[in-house]
Amino acid sequence: MSEIEAHESKLYSDFAPLYDKVFGKIFSSRLRQVIRSLDIPRGAKVLEVGAGTGTSFPAYPPHCEVTGIDLAPDMLARAQGKILENGWTHLKVLEMDALQLKFPDDSFDYVMAFHVVTVVPDPVRMIEEAKRVCRPGGKIVIVNHFTSDFPLLGFLTEILDPVTRRLGWRTNLRLRPFIEATELKVEKAYKLSKLSLYTVLVGCNQQNGHRGA
Repeated sequence: MSEIEAHESKLYSDFAPLYDKVFGKIFSSRLRQVIRSLDIPRGAKVLEVGAGTGTSFPAYPPHCEVTGIDLAPDMLARAQGKILENGWTHLKVLEMDALQLKFPDDSFDYVMAFHVVTVVPDPVRMIEEAKRVCRPGGKIVIVNHFTSDFPLLGFLTEILDPVTRRLGWRTNLRLRPFIEATELKVEKAYKLSKLSLYTVLVGCNQQNGHRGA
């Protein structure tokens, strides 16, 4: 049986309304803290991969230019609805695969990936694409759950992985191997609280790193 590609799971289209009601409230406060901590400068160009229903959109300052991409059209329709409802002129959404971004090199100052690296089938490829479209010296910002290094918790998440993959995400991605595999130059790695299950990574895109120089 072929492995289900998480980012194409029907979960994210069929349950777009429930996603907002359930996950939107959980994620919005966390993402607001992360985005505001970046102090995004005026005129900055921001790409958010896996933008979904636009849960993070209210947190972006109006003085930057934000493009959100996702593969689920129903999720994007809800995100577009929020843009129109709020009159946000600094935000737009496009249907696009995070593994095959249709942007030129060095197009963005920031690339955001919130709760996405455990959803796409190839997180290393996704970060390679993020590096390519992010300008040298730009920021790549990731918020995600990673498998615990505590033996018991790590064992449990490994067991659950085949089940969660069918629902659209994986639970067996470990932080250190992920950083090593992506060669992401991490400037900050932290949790918003001691009890948080999620890790925030702020990486600096290395000069010409995506060209193998």
